[in-house]
Amino acid sequence: MNTPAKLLPVNTWKIEQSLDLYQVEAWGKGYFSINDAGHVVVRPSMDAAREIDLYDVVQGLKARDLHTPVVIRFSDILAHRLRHLAEAFSTAISENDYKNRYAAVFPIKVNQQRLVVEEVYRYGAEFGFGLEVGSKPELLAVMSITENAPERIVVCNGFKDDSYIEAVILATKLGRTIIPVVENYEEIHLILKHAERYAVRPKIGVRVKLASEGAGRWRESAGEKSKFGLFISEILDLHALLKERNMLDCLQLVHCHPGSQLQDIRRVKDAINELAHVYAELKIMGAGLQYIDIGGGLGVDYDGSGTNFESSMNYTLNEYASDVVYRIKSVCDARDVPHPMIVSESGRAIAAHHSLLVFDTLGSSTLDQFKVTGRPEEDYHGHEEVPQPVRDLFDSFRSVNERRLVECYHDGLQAREQALQMFNLGYLSLEFRALAEKLYWATCTKIRDYCRKLDRVPEELENLEDMLSDIYFCNFSVFQSLPDSWAIDQLFPIMPIHRLLEVPTRRGTLQDITCDSDGVIDRFAGGRKGKPSLELHPVREDEPYILGIFLTGAYQEILGDLHNLFGDTNAVHVRLTEGGYEITDMVHGDTVTEVLNYVQFQGSDLLAKFRRKVAGAKDLSRDEANRFIADYVAGLEGYTYLEGEELPTP
Repeated sequence: MNTPAKLLPVNTWKIEQSLDLYQVEAWGKGYFSINDAGHVVVRPSMDAAREIDLYDVVQGLKARDLHTPVVIRFSDILAHRLRHLAEAFSTAISENDYKNRYAAVFPIKVNQQRLVVEEVYRYGAEFGFGLEVGSKPELLAVMSITENAPERIVVCNGFKDDSYIEAVILATKLGRTIIPVVENYEEIHLILKHAERYAVRPKIGVRVKLASEGAGRWRESAGEKSKFGLFISEILDLHALLKERNMLDCLQLVHCHPGSQLQDIRRVKDAINELAHVYAELKIMGAGLQYIDIGGGLGVDYDGSGTNFESSMNYTLNEYASDVVYRIKSVCDARDVPHPMIVSESGRAIAAHHSLLVFDTLGSSTLDQFKVTGRPEEDYHGHEEVPQPVRDLFDSFRSVNERRLVECYHDGLQAREQALQMFNLGYLSLEFRALAEKLYWATCTKIRDYCRKLDRVPEELENLEDMLSDIYFCNFSVFQSLPDSWAIDQLFPIMPIHRLLEVPTRRGTLQDITCDSDGVIDRFAGGRKGKPSLELHPVREDEPYILGIFLTGAYQEILGDLHNLFGDTNAVHVRLTEGGYEITDMVHGDTVTEVLNYVQFQGSDLLAKFRRKVAGAKDLSRDEANRFIADYVAGLEGYTYLEGEELPTP
């Protein structure tokens, strides 16, 4: 059972208890902690002496009229992740006496925001890291920021048409190290056509359909039924074609896709071993291979458990790098072929940690709010005879004690069902149904309070705590800002960013502000399948309650949609300074007009039609009409999310 924090006085709750409750050190990996004020702090370089108070950042943004929800990106974490990746492989290369180097290429599909891509590219310069694209638009975007570094690799994946390939060949002629990866056999003919047309000897890659299976949610994206890649027989045909054209030296890269968010290191080892043998065989057959691209798959420990769970990983970055280098070296040495340059596309591991979403709560709904005395003469003020199921509920409530918890729960459950049946048949009044409802939930609350004092809770009552959990209404859209939570049940670390010196006396689920029942987070890190509610604090009327969703830098901003026309949130980039922090970039979220334009409602047309409607209204005074139009204009220019101090409480 997921028991709540013990009901202790506020001043007895310690930082260590909050750290343990929300598993901050487990998933935070040194980037996040809690300070003496009870606020979440960010340590971009994992240095406790240099930290940023997240709650202070949010308050500072409000002073600049930038409201929650807001995405906060920590540029220094991005830089640190790149350095950490480079150092892990550098150590593995040194320890294994590997005779080549390593370079990551960042797949921009992971986070295509221009500021993020530019920062990754800038911070990766000292390590010779490059970029990966999967479409023609991504290629054109990347071409604009890589002009001054022709030696840094650009890997081109995805299905390619004629114009895509032509752009790649022209970039090659300009001196870029750009490698189109053949995903299906027909692409090699397009490459050869444009290579001949522009007199270019291109660097060509080929993706291998591995027999090795993937793991986790994306296990089907690897293996022989994977979407991309060539069978070995097709690769031999490609080899023969290039040999016939005297272009075997152009085949310079072999690539595989072992899966995404690989939580099991065994799957990584299997895939790398198979790819290394393909590399060695092709090298012996005369291919000019220089690179081995191991794809993505390096996981992120979202729940902090360090296990083989789908939202976790049972290995470390150093173990991953060591296994990759060792297995490639072992195969190459056994076949007496040169060690290739190792390339990886570990976008999730690079980007996830640097970004988080903070949002305010609008209020909460509770099921343990119902207060009764258990005496009919005090709880019922009518004159009709109390029906039997309602009398039974009174008895259940009064009978609750430590020895009869399960019995009273069963009695209350049965009496409630009987009351509902009577109501649906027309034999129970609305007043008695309301009384039955109050008695049932009050009985469950009383039983729960007894359970909190027990060392061992009866199995029948283990879900009572979660059944009575609150609903917290939150100012964000799951579909826009956390699509993987909705679509694939991905767990993300979620916690309050302040009040962490107070015992969290409530448990709750999070509902967003979309009018969709799927706009809810009801699974949180804890156990293999997660826990169904989160420890939270009571919402106060005089202070906003701010929550944070962490490790959202990979995919979440890009996959989000416009459900209910909630657009992109505000976003800021924060960087450490000697005296604290600075906001280097501030990106305002979508306005109402902008999201309406996305779906072909032109703001100017809407305003013109609205003005005509108001002008023709006979019951509006001139001042009322002007005010109405001004409010409409302000609405079109405003944030798509709720903002300001006049937030409605559900």
